Amino acid sequence: MQSIVDLCLSHPWFFYTLAGIVSLMVGSFLNVVIYRLPIMMERDWQREYHSYFTPNEAPPHTERFDLVKPDSTCPQCGHKIRYWENIPVISYVLLGRRCSQCKTVISFRYPAVELITAIMSVWIAVHFGPSLAALTGIVLTWLLVAMTFIDLDKMILPDQLTLPLLWIGLLASTDTVFVTPTDAILGAAIGYFILWSIYWAFKLLTGKEGMGYGDFKLLAALGAFTGWQGLLIIILLSSFVGAAFGIVMMLRQKQGKDLAIPFGPYLAIAGWLTLLYQDIITTTYFNWVLG
Repeated sequence: MQSIVDLCLSHPWFFYTLAGIVSLMVGSFLNVVIYRLPIMMERDWQREYHSYFTPNEAPPHTERFDLVKPDSTCPQCGHKIRYWENIPVISYVLLGRRCSQCKTVISFRYPAVELITAIMSVWIAVHFGPSLAALTGIVLTWLLVAMTFIDLDKMILPDQLTLPLLWIGLLASTDTVFVTPTDAILGAAIGYFILWSIYWAFKLLTGKEGMGYGDFKLLAALGAFTGWQGLLIIILLSSFVGAAFGIVMMLRQKQGKDLAIPFGPYLAIAGWLTLLYQDIITTTYFNWVLG
């Protein structure tokens, strides 16, 4: 292990390459997380409902279903995916984008998630260099990728991802990896309170829920990484991009103001950019505002 650390420190290119390869493999696993975690959560809710309200009926979903089991299969024909069919990106190309058995087209999103995870992780590695900041930022990236696609699919941000991210940010602050412990705690607390306040103000005025509690927790987690100083940037960036995308989607789908748009992906993108370029974004913004 020490030799690998020394090699990364003395040859940064090795660290970048290692980050890319590992992140490709993690991206493959994130595809599993993105698909299975919401199902696992739903089954947990169903089991809780059963235990409280229908205890005399047969329990639902007694078979094992988690991030490991059952083995991955083709959703169309049930073909068990073999190890050589699950190599990140490469298998997708070698299989000609189709299941080896039923020839159903494999969604491009699988290699896209792998490539996005790898590219963003290498970007972090190059930006921070071989360091604890890079390793922490890469883990942040992995979790943000998973949360982004889950929120796009299911409109939820699981506690199983947001809360570990919050604790990682707070623990990183004890070594002042990005910010001091005080700034991290304030960032988490203020971040949560801001969206919580907006949520309740919107609900009292309209009677509708404008966002979910997962958004509060995600901004709190991002605040633990960037400190309270980065919250304004995250909120402005995410709101601007989210509003622009929402307008485009409303015009295309003609659903008007009732179109539901997940806010988590925009928070994730804004938080990631703020962690890397907070000073540049702040300077650019104030130069633009002040003319």
